[in-house]
Amino acid sequence: MISVVIPTLNAAPTLVHTLAGLVPALVQGVVQEAIISDGGSTDDTHAIADAAGTRLVEAPVGRGTQLDAGAAIARGDWLLFLHADTVLEPGWAEEAEAFMGRVESGRRRQAAAYFRFSLDDDGFMPRLVERLVGMRCGLFALPYGDQGLLISRTLYNQLGGFRAIPLMEDVDLVRRLRRREIVGLKSRAVTSARRYQSSGYLTRGFRNFGLMVLYYLRVPPRVLARLYG
Repeated sequence: MISVVIPTLNAAPTLVHTLAGLVPALVQGVVQEAIISDGGSTDDTHAIADAAGTRLVEAPVGRGTQLDAGAAIARGDWLLFLHADTVLEPGWAEEAEAFMGRVESGRRRQAAAYFRFSLDDDGFMPRLVERLVGMRCGLFALPYGDQGLLISRTLYNQLGGFRAIPLMEDVDLVRRLRRREIVGLKSRAVTSARRYQSSGYLTRGFRNFGLMVLYYLRVPPRVLARLYG
C-alpha cells in the first residue's frame, strides 16, 4: 500500500532507527517498500540500506530532487515521505491505514496527512518547540518535512510533486494543498534533536523562523540553503 521514501546524505547515525520504526508496518502489510534516495553519502548509509532490504536510488543532492526521484520509482498507491532522522511511534500504521481507507472509500476528499511533531530530548525547550510547531500547524496548516507526509500518488501527481529546490521543498509542496486537503494525525513523528542541541534551541528556532520569513519574501531557495547550513 505505502511506499516510504527517505532522502539521505550521510545519514548512517540515525537511519537504522528510522527503518526499524517501519518494520511492524511492513509485517502488517501496510508498508509495501522503503526507498532510500541518496544524495551521495560517503558513510555507511548504502550498507545500512542494503542490509535492511530497501530499494536504493541515487539522485543529485537536494531534498526536493531526492524525494521526487524516490517517488518516481515507488510502486505503492500511497507515498510516505520521511526524514532519515525521524522515527514514527508505534500505532502510526493503524492510524495511517484508517486515514487512507476514508480517502479510498470516498468518505472524505483527497487529502494528505502528517504526524505530530516531537523531539527526542527532555526538558522545557523541546516541549516548547513542540507546542509552537503544533500552533503553526493548527493555525496555518503548515507541517514541515520532519513530520512526515502521507499522500496518495494521485494527489501527488496532481500537485506536480516535489520541485528541484535545495530547501523548503516541504513547504513548497504543502502550500499547493488546500487547507481541507491537509490532515494532522495523532501519532508522533519523533525527530532527532541533534541540530537543536548543537546550535542551541533559541538560535535554531530564530534561524528557522528567519528562513521562513525570507522564503515568503521570495529569497531563492539556494540562498536559503546556504544560510541553513
